[in-house]
Amino acid sequence: MAAPGAPVTVTVTYGNEKHSIQVASHQEDGEPTLQDMALLIEQVTGVPVPFQKLIYKGKSLKEMEQPLSALGVKNGCKVMLIGKRNSPEEEAELKKLKDLEKSVEQIANKLEEVNKEFTSIQKGFLAKDLQAEALKKLDKRIKGTAEQFMKILEQIDAINLPENFSDCKLKKKGLVKRVQRLLLLET
Repeated sequence: MAAPGAPVTVTVTYGNEKHSIQVASHQEDGEPTLQDMALLIEQVTGVPVPFQKLIYKGKSLKEMEQPLSALGVKNGCKVMLIGKRNSPEEEAELKKLKDLEKSVEQIANKLEEVNKEFTSIQKGFLAKDLQAEALKKLDKRIKGTAEQFMKILEQIDAINLPENFSDCKLKKKGLVKRVQRLLLLET
């Protein structure tokens, strides 16, 4: 058995392809989980996690939070992957959505900074005579981030997806909901 936090080497069989992967935990000092392995398999094979069916010793692996050791997966094991890759067209659309997602995260980080500054002003960490000016600047920054979020929503809306691009549609819907939640936080 591998030591906690040690990577686990697994052979993944997908059709007639075989991939040897080294699964490490995304958490410090944690054991690699099924989620860690599924994400790595997505990178190596191109099969998105929602469309993966992982089979080990005849059993389907489903509990994504479970450590691999709890599922009996250890160094040298073979795992079979069943699933379908996205078409190149769908991959191109997914890349657009992932780029927009990165932009959303950057803007969300800016919003978090504004929120921290506002909280410190609320707690009285700024002299009273400077608060009005600081609040005006924060208001301006909030309006700027709201404008950026609205532009991103317009870009997302401009992406037309065919019916069979289910992975893209899920990503698009999730991204719209994330931006809408962030816009609600601003108000």
